[in-house]
Amino acid sequence: MESKYSQKIAVLVEDQYQVLEVWYPILRLKEEGFKAVSLGTGQKNSYKSKEGYEINVDSSIDEVDAKDFSAVVIPGGYAPDILRRYPKVINFVQDLFNSGKVVASICHGGWVLASADILKGKTATCFFAIKDDIIHAGAKYIDKEVVVDANLITSRKPEDLPAFLKEIIKALKK
Repeated sequence: MESKYSQKIAVLVEDQYQVLEVWYPILRLKEEGFKAVSLGTGQKNSYKSKEGYEINVDSSIDEVDAKDFSAVVIPGGYAPDILRRYPKVINFVQDLFNSGKVVASICHGGWVLASADILKGKTATCFFAIKDDIIHAGAKYIDKEVVVDANLITSRKPEDLPAFLKEIIKALKK
């Protein structure tokens, strides 16, 4: 299918990802005509969700350059705690953020934002269990289904996915 948009959107993946927070964005972005690319840490070619659902990644973080992407989606689950341990993942997120491109995080994905040191002075939301981490990283926390602060888009949980993707798609179409 020929895409009407040339933008590539990275969706970061590691073991213990939240299944809906990976698959819903990938499928919704593809449905909208974007090229959604699943990126792993390079440790293997497929990763399992918390429920054991596998995803074969399109590429490794080692094989891509942030300049080729328009956005990154950081899903939750426990995967962000693994993702944040990889300097290339952190640099990728920082490069996109500093270039003014969309950085979107849901649920525990905020851990990656905190490690990337991009929350100072921002308004954001996340899963309530990591609220203190987001605040300590310098963000103003709001308990809301989706928060948009310039190029940063954040949400709390799987139930927020429709609002989350609506804002991501709106930002990408600007």
